[in-house]
Order: sequence, then C-alpha cells, then structure tokens
Amino acid sequence: MKIYQAALLALLVSLLGACASSPGSSAAPEFNPNAQAMAVYHIGVDDLLQVSVWNNPDLSVKVPVRPDGRITVPLIGDVEAGGKTPDEVSADIQTQLKGFIRDPQVAVIVTELRSHEYLLRVRVTGAVRSPVSIPYHQGMTVLDAVLASGGITEFAAPDRTELYRKTSTGTKSYSVQLGHILQDGQLGTNYPVEPGDVITVPQRSF
Repeated sequence: MKIYQAALLALLVSLLGACASSPGSSAAPEFNPNAQAMAVYHIGVDDLLQVSVWNNPDLSVKVPVRPDGRITVPLIGDVEAGGKTPDEVSADIQTQLKGFIRDPQVAVIVTELRSHEYLLRVRVTGAVRSPVSIPYHQGMTVLDAVLASGGITEFAAPDRTELYRKTSTGTKSYSVQLGHILQDGQLGTNYPVEPGDVITVPQRSF
C-alpha cells in the first residue's frame, strides 16, 4: 500500500509540475473513444498469460508474470515477458521451441490484466469532498468523476478546474468550467475523460 501511495503521489507531482508554468487550454482535448482498446498492450508483472502451443497440449500453460518479469514455459524454462507485447513473447517462445519440436505454432493471450489497474484510473484532487482514484469506464466524463469524489467544497473555485492528460507530446492541461456544469447545466467543457487523467479543482483565493 505504501508503494502504491508513493507511486500515486509521484504521478500527481509529475502531472501538476509539468503544467504549472502554463495555463490550461481553452480548446477541447482531443479524445479517441477507442484509445484504450487500440493501444498496444505491454505485459506487466502479475498479468496472467495463456501460452498455447498448437498440437502440443502438454506445453500449453496458464502462468502469471513473476516480479522479475518472466514466465516459465515447459521445455525452455524462463522467458522474458514484462514490457513486451503478447506477439513479441509468442515469437520468443516459438523461436526457442524450434530446438525441441518441428514448426511450433505459439499463441500468447493475456487472460487477466492485473498490472495495469493502476494506470487505467481517473483521479480527482483539490477542493472536493473526497479526493479519489476511480477505475476508468467507457463513456466517463469530468462530471462523473467529480460526482464520484462527493462534489466540490464551499472553498472551491470550480471554474478554474483543470483536466491534465498525458499525450505523446507531453502533459497537457485543459480548462474546465466546472461551476457552469454544476450550477447551470452548461456541458460544453464536460469533456470525456481517458485512463490516467487527473482533474484538479483549486481553492478560491481569500
């Protein structure tokens, strides 16, 4: 738990620090509703893999990725899996099995995504009732995430809310008119969120 909390704090510091020197953009963030599904998945520690070798059921196993990033496969022993795609691991196993069987056909499938639970979350911080880290689900918006945090406090400056998102070119921030969303039902900045987004509601100045 302490490791998780430290990692979360580091992520928040990184995101907020990267955007501290520049104001949020008034433009809507680019959003791809299929981004999560389209992203190339890289295997992580604790993921559960199904290794299937065609016509060789004795070599087909279901194995977890160990803390060292490796899995154990019959005949060939340890195989590096952490940080690789399923296709890359499949190719590695196939190459090594050629010394034991003729023309091996190998498939590697991630049956349980355990390592990326931390990454596939949306976080709400600042002047909200209960700062939260919640699992992402398709169709989630800024308002959904804020409501999951219990809403804003009486000390919040909702119209200075920022949405922070990591992109291929670095972390970007987007201005959210949260007050207009909550009080007036103006949903123009009720942006769809993506896994890894951080929503920060600042306190008003006194």
